[in-house]
Amino acid sequence: MMETDCLFCRIVAGEIPATVVRETDTTLAFRDIAPKAPVHVLVIPKEHYADVVTLTEADPGLAGDVLGTAAVVAETEGLVADGFRLIFNTGPYGGQEVFHAHAHVLGGEPLGPMLAR
Repeated sequence: MMETDCLFCRIVAGEIPATVVRETDTTLAFRDIAPKAPVHVLVIPKEHYADVVTLTEADPGLAGDVLGTAAVVAETEGLVADGFRLIFNTGPYGGQEVFHAHAHVLGGEPLGPMLAR
């Protein structure tokens, strides 16, 4: 189900343009418009879930699809050999800004410590 005010649902619906790098029946992967690394791709389920916890509780298979798409994106973007980071920001303390479950695939350079203090 699409949430009409959800940015990512609107991208899935084709209402907002995105640079798509991979699409499956259940997932969409596209470049972040404000990249934090040389490669920064967002992987989302096409169906709306507020966060990764909600997604996993409701549809573990779809959560697996998101992980599978993230792995393929990492491989096709050439990140596997040197490594990459896969992040799900969840909730306000986790830094989630768009409340549609999504994974960040980041890489292409050393990313440094996981948390900045």
